[in-house]
Amino acid sequence: MLHGLFGSGDNLNTLAKALADQFRVVMVDLRNHGRSPHSATMDLSTMAADIVQLQNHLGIASSTVLGHSLGGKVAMQLALSDAARVEKLIVADIAPVAYAAHHQAVFAALESIDLAVLQSRQQADEQMARLLDDAGLRQFLLKALYRDGQQFRWRFNLSGLRACYGTVLASPQGKPFWGPTLFIKGEQSDYIKPEHEQTMRLLFPQFQFKMIAGAGHWLHGEKPVAFNRLVQQFLATD
Repeated sequence: MLHGLFGSGDNLNTLAKALADQFRVVMVDLRNHGRSPHSATMDLSTMAADIVQLQNHLGIASSTVLGHSLGGKVAMQLALSDAARVEKLIVADIAPVAYAAHHQAVFAALESIDLAVLQSRQQADEQMARLLDDAGLRQFLLKALYRDGQQFRWRFNLSGLRACYGTVLASPQGKPFWGPTLFIKGEQSDYIKPEHEQTMRLLFPQFQFKMIAGAGHWLHGEKPVAFNRLVQQFLATD
């Protein structure tokens, strides 16, 4: 399971718990996120190679790979570049296309916080609120804030994410993946658009498409029952 930008592996914890009785579940912190190493390099191919390295380390020849947002792009890149490592592919609310920059307000809000003098999470929230009015998004970002001794730090590599941001907006590249593929879209999200279908079909000829009513981009958190059911149904099919 691969999370999105600014997130961590436990973002998909609800689904992981739902699947744990039937599957071996691995929740990944992508590079520059969570407790994974920080790096100056963060393109989709390198991040897909990280997953292969992790599979090798865990003795996993191939696996179903599920990714949300940025994690979905990494999952697609893995399937396109090393199909033998992917049994099934599940992509949550992202398409295999290049996106325009759209996280400027998030970066500005995060960079407005002086961690050296920050006293509390509430203070961080108040400072971010000046530039980011979405309270739910701020709470999501604050999950990555932790105290290291007397000082607060971000678990993600903020400067690295800023420097590499353009590279992760790119489209995944490679040979078409002919394995079972499921795209799940949030009805209220505009990350997957009708004009993306041709590219999706070209790169993932066997794909299925499902939409969750009333859900936005954070569909796995907003509609967990519906999201989990779609994933479980897909995993149960031959």
